[in-house]
Amino acid sequence: MQRPFKVLGIQQIAIGGPDKTRLQKLWVDMFGLEVTGTFRSERENVDEDICAIGSGPFKVEVDLMQPLDPDKKPAVHTTPLNHIGLWIDDLPVAVEWLAAQGVRFAPGGIRKGAAGFDICFVHPKGSEELPIGGEGVLIELVQAPPEVVSAFDRLAAQG
Repeated sequence: MQRPFKVLGIQQIAIGGPDKTRLQKLWVDMFGLEVTGTFRSERENVDEDICAIGSGPFKVEVDLMQPLDPDKKPAVHTTPLNHIGLWIDDLPVAVEWLAAQGVRFAPGGIRKGAAGFDICFVHPKGSEELPIGGEGVLIELVQAPPEVVSAFDRLAAQG
């Protein structure tokens, strides 16, 4: 079965906890990650710091998240590794093809994410109708910008 899209690499890792200042202690103070932005969303019940490892097209985002309200959903703090994000070369094509194969997506469809890229999420659990899910892991699919797509293409050509 030929896929009409490529997963290029890891775009992000999201880590949740009840208090993001405790996460900052390790990831920012100890590991030296740079905080490159913040994101707050009532709808997504999240207050996050957007950090970075690496640079250029191979930069990986590390999101340190806490809930705005620990009693509301989504509960971004109850799963320490909240989700992993993957760069996708053609997100609309990927979503269409994956859905046709029985992949279950979380509600919300393709939309702008915290870092400004188009995103959508593969649901952590399959259903009867759509049996393929993340087996307990929420997976964010992220539209790679042109410079990331070309950098990964150059790397693959050297390989």
